[in-house]
Amino acid sequence: LEEAAFQLQQIFRIDISIALNILGIESMRAGHYETAYSCFKLAADRGYSKAQFNVALCYEHGRGTEKDLEKAGFYYQQAASSSHPMAQYRYARHLLRHRPGGERGRRQEAVGLLEQAAKAGITEAQAYLGVLYMRGLQPEEKRGLKYLLLAAQNGDAQSRYHVGVCYEKGLGVQQNLAEAMRHYRESAAAGNRSAWERLR
Repeated sequence: LEEAAFQLQQIFRIDISIALNILGIESMRAGHYETAYSCFKLAADRGYSKAQFNVALCYEHGRGTEKDLEKAGFYYQQAASSSHPMAQYRYARHLLRHRPGGERGRRQEAVGLLEQAAKAGITEAQAYLGVLYMRGLQPEEKRGLKYLLLAAQNGDAQSRYHVGVCYEKGLGVQQNLAEAMRHYRESAAAGNRSAWERLR
């Protein structure tokens, strides 16, 4: 009976968190940012990762609460630790942008989170990783190209442009100007100005 009661409490807790998160989303859509933030925060404090991610967004953009990048990072970390792919991407960016310094472990943690998010299909993480590997202190061009291609296949025009640059310059792949032109054309067709310039 104790186990059954515990299970029922868990289900009730999760259902309440889901309901609060949905209420927060609807409040956000209606422009009631403070109400949305309050709903997200209540659900986040119950451990619901989607709400933790939404609270982090509120703090990052100052919606319904004051802008606070440290608190945003905290809630992104909470959601990322529950394997929320977009939170993994956002927390990795937070680590790389807002906590600079020579700490190698932080960079490795960020790259690990980006790779998890990229494998989960987050196009932004794929693109970010591709550029990160291409422009690192010790570039890993083949690895960078792999992630840029994934992001390009998921419709990211900027990554498609970067793939073109790789083929034009022979970065991580054998130089092939015809293939570079193909990628530039696809990127330009999606509205990428850099690709138009490169085509000219």
